[in-house]
Amino acid sequence: MRIRTRRSRATAVGAAAALGIGLLSGCASSTGPGKPDREITVWSQENLPDRVAATQKIIDGFERKTGVKVHLVGVDEGQMPQLIMSAAASGHLPDVIGAAPMGQTWQMYSNGLLNTDIPRQIVDKLGRGTFDKNALKLTSDDGTALGVPSDAWLQLLVYRKDDFAKAGLSKPDTYAKLVKAAKKLTTKGHDGVSAATDPSDVFTSQSFESLALAGDCQLVDGRGKVTLDSPQCVKAFDTYDQLAREYGAPGTQTVDSTRATYFAGRSSMMIWSSFLLDELAGLRKDALPSCPQCGKDKQFLADNTGIVTALRGTGANKAAQFGEITSWVTTKTAETDASRQFIEYMMGSGYEDWFGQAPEGKIPVRRGTAAEPEKYMAAWRHSSIGVGERKPLDEVYSPKVLDQLADGIGDLRRWGIEQGEGALVGATNGELPVPKAIGAMTAGQTSPREASREAEEEVAALKKSLQ
Repeated sequence: MRIRTRRSRATAVGAAAALGIGLLSGCASSTGPGKPDREITVWSQENLPDRVAATQKIIDGFERKTGVKVHLVGVDEGQMPQLIMSAAASGHLPDVIGAAPMGQTWQMYSNGLLNTDIPRQIVDKLGRGTFDKNALKLTSDDGTALGVPSDAWLQLLVYRKDDFAKAGLSKPDTYAKLVKAAKKLTTKGHDGVSAATDPSDVFTSQSFESLALAGDCQLVDGRGKVTLDSPQCVKAFDTYDQLAREYGAPGTQTVDSTRATYFAGRSSMMIWSSFLLDELAGLRKDALPSCPQCGKDKQFLADNTGIVTALRGTGANKAAQFGEITSWVTTKTAETDASRQFIEYMMGSGYEDWFGQAPEGKIPVRRGTAAEPEKYMAAWRHSSIGVGERKPLDEVYSPKVLDQLADGIGDLRRWGIEQGEGALVGATNGELPVPKAIGAMTAGQTSPREASREAEEEVAALKKSLQ
């Protein structure tokens, strides 16, 4: 969740008007590798000014070492689909794209815009065994590497350990415990939980999917049939409705309002991403905790917050973890050798500086090297978090919390990816059928069963339009 409050909303220079879904196939005028002129263009979705500067510093080192010239362009995640379609239509695709989420990667792959030989060669050279197996699986199509997986963020359920202790409640790691705690901790002026309901934001879909996966609610089945109206999904919609409408704040809840409510001490639980961790520790001046105890102790909220990574729903055999894996991908017109060298550098000599930009949301999926199997994980644990004031991650959070984050990648699941429907996942992030259903449901306009059926019908229609 590189959410929009953490990224520039501005369209990258040169953005063109959006084109319709499905117009990418065969629209590029150039179809083969670029001319080997030792000059490449790299788009990065880490587009905040400080991260662009940090990335440029890594690139400077790469250019000095190799002599390859790199043109870096920061691109907003929300604008990427438009930009890719425009670039493909004009025949001016970038060579490399960094921080590409799974849905976008699958969309580009499904439309024939990726070079999949380069990532395979890179992973083999760096050592397949140095990467997290689940990360490789989720960024591949039946053995075809779509990109080189780089780092991940995880969706978390955070909760006030002090509130839970006073109420005699156990860790909310199942549907039943979560609903029980939300009900008990909801009082006048205090919400049991903060959960997104904004129908216009993918954050709502991410929040819901983290709960849905826990109850084995799937977007599609193994045959590609949309299954959002399954009994498991109806249960997930019902549970989310209880949490957000009955035990959450009234009105539309956004990525900002959910955080603000929890930070103010006005709710005891919240669904958010691991990008929260620096803010939670009072290390971002633009998003400081404001709870009554936080004035004297900036780290009070971090010290009194527990973290649930994998959640288990009613009837589910095991817990599930939602999150995002971002990759380096190469386009079909990429200059082969220079692009390969660049990504190898970013996953090697430049890797620690790359994930060190925001280690709370860039958990490395390459653990180390063949010679030093835990090299990068050790560096990640000691990477500094924060904006302005910075502290090492392992100084702020306990080894147990960091273990939860590192291990969460192995449990990470996503709707549609393992069923080969990644292009549909990308399309739903644009059309937002699930957030729309969630918004109507939590506003009291529809029932959970009606919401699940409406989401199913919209996704099914979207899937048909992609065929």
